[in-house]
Amino acid sequence: MKDRNRTPKQYPRLTHPLVRGADGELHRATWEEALDAAARGFAATTGAHGPDAFGMFSCARSTNEMNYVAQKFTRVVIGTNNVDSCNRTCHAPSVAGLSAVFGSGGGTSSYAEVEETDLIVMWGSNARFAHPIFFQHVLKGIRNGARMFAVDPRRTGTAEWADRWLGLDVGTDIPLAHAVGREIIHAGLANTAFIERATSGYEEYAAAVEPWTPAAAEQVTGVPAAAIRELAHAYATAERAQLCWTLGITEHHNATDNVRALINLALLTGHVGRHGSGLQPLRGQNNVQGGGDMGAIPNRLPGFQDILEPAVRERFETAWDVVIQPRYGLNLTEMLDGIERGTLKAVYCIGENPAQSEADNEHTVQRLRALDHLVVQDIFLTKTALLADVVLPASAAWCETEGTTTNSERRVQRVRKAVRPPGEARDDIDILCELARRLGHDWKYGEAEEVWDELRAVSPDHRGMSYARLEEHQGIQWPCPSEDRLEPTYLHGRLWEADPERRGPRAAFGPVLHSPPVDLLDDDYPLRLTTGRRLDSYNTGVQSSSFASPLRRGENIELSPEDAAAYGVAHGEEVRVTSRRGSVVAPVWIDEGLRPGLAFMTLHFPDEVDTNQLTIEATCPIAGTAEYKAAAVRIDKLADRQAVPSWT
Repeated sequence: MKDRNRTPKQYPRLTHPLVRGADGELHRATWEEALDAAARGFAATTGAHGPDAFGMFSCARSTNEMNYVAQKFTRVVIGTNNVDSCNRTCHAPSVAGLSAVFGSGGGTSSYAEVEETDLIVMWGSNARFAHPIFFQHVLKGIRNGARMFAVDPRRTGTAEWADRWLGLDVGTDIPLAHAVGREIIHAGLANTAFIERATSGYEEYAAAVEPWTPAAAEQVTGVPAAAIRELAHAYATAERAQLCWTLGITEHHNATDNVRALINLALLTGHVGRHGSGLQPLRGQNNVQGGGDMGAIPNRLPGFQDILEPAVRERFETAWDVVIQPRYGLNLTEMLDGIERGTLKAVYCIGENPAQSEADNEHTVQRLRALDHLVVQDIFLTKTALLADVVLPASAAWCETEGTTTNSERRVQRVRKAVRPPGEARDDIDILCELARRLGHDWKYGEAEEVWDELRAVSPDHRGMSYARLEEHQGIQWPCPSEDRLEPTYLHGRLWEADPERRGPRAAFGPVLHSPPVDLLDDDYPLRLTTGRRLDSYNTGVQSSSFASPLRRGENIELSPEDAAAYGVAHGEEVRVTSRRGSVVAPVWIDEGLRPGLAFMTLHFPDEVDTNQLTIEATCPIAGTAEYKAAAVRIDKLADRQAVPSWT
């Protein structure tokens, strides 16, 4: 019986394999014992229920090479397309929206272009804290004369650098974007030449935004009509403009529609396909982009090639000597639903921690416990690993292994092994190959470069990226189809071609409708909780919360001064925070950057305050991403609790 309620307060590094014994506990095992147990469980499950009873959660922090082998293991060894990664949790809506319009799911610009643009719009992104490396490029752009608008419910550290902060109500991004678009049209500032030459669906889009006057949008979003007009005119008249977004756009039940609403603004003004103008979804982990590029998603093969295309499948079937299912697999959200329905029986989880990262995570834990077979391959003993039947200790991607990663600007860069993994930990690819061998596939990859060269042979976008060229250029952006040239740093320049044949498919406007947050506010749950990241910590805290830091302040619930006064709570006082799904106890942190009615928490310290017990599983039907950004909660004072002096 896998009854594991523990949430570790420290996350020890895994140094040897673990196998669950007859007593229900995890015990140290040899590699042979652990690999045999893992393979035996997969074989038994798929033998009894078929390959689609298996699911793979791949790792966006590991290398491209590992992700390539992980999805190949899923499709070749097991025979299913049920593979996904944490891209589902954050930027799957960005990939879905960009792919629908342009045919590829990557950001359209380079970081350097942010330094050379005239206007930067940071929409739903606290990049100063969540993407500090990228934000250095933003600061260079500002120093070079660029203006910046910050669109965010909170007055964040990023907003402090902006020329104008537009503090919208959570979940009203589409009305705001539509009002900006309408104002551009009515002011005669739309780029009609670009629209006529390179786009489709403009008339439908114009009709969809027509009701959203700045005054009407102000009533719904809380953003003053004058500020909406200012943003519209600034964006439309800038010679070059970068529109950047992160989880404030994508972690909603209508996230793909949010992304389409922003893309519409770029099409309306022609701010795409040129140097200095583009669309930038900022990735939160080192290889979220690369995981999708390598095919660790259920609908695309490596090189982001559609699995439904017969010619694409034929290329991989020839290379891999296997028949690939001509249908999309299940994404992470659908796999969790499949566990609950009893159709998904086994999961191989590499470097992910869904027991703490998923919305309404206690529901996720119940599902993981119901699996017939769970194998976790990781570097730490996470809460998910504590639920596993077999735990396999792996190497850390950034310092203990060779390979490549791909960042938000589509730049592939080398990572190099600097130290040996501790104890008996092994390289991820070696582990996958050992499991494949036990399941009838004799794979032998001597070096990571062999995996990369296999990927290059089947992915046109990566064909020109040999390790030697990556070393020479210190990273290369895809697409790079040949070894004798480098493509422009921006995508979709074809849209500006005069020749229709060279221009290719038109970019389609996407008329979308406003849909408010699913978790409604009422008298019982009157406070809107939104979640996000802080600078000092990382994701579910596995890699950061176990270490002392002068910046680390632990988890808390941030309230506006007005709400703190209304609830009669002091800075540092512990309160109970309750949603329709669960409750936690957290200290209050008074933040003047919050407006009344809005609270903020992070997901970084689930061992102290498990915020994801509060969040809602409502998901985007296209991308499968949950609405982490809009829970309804209430706050209750605790009897005999005093403010904590150290918080003042």
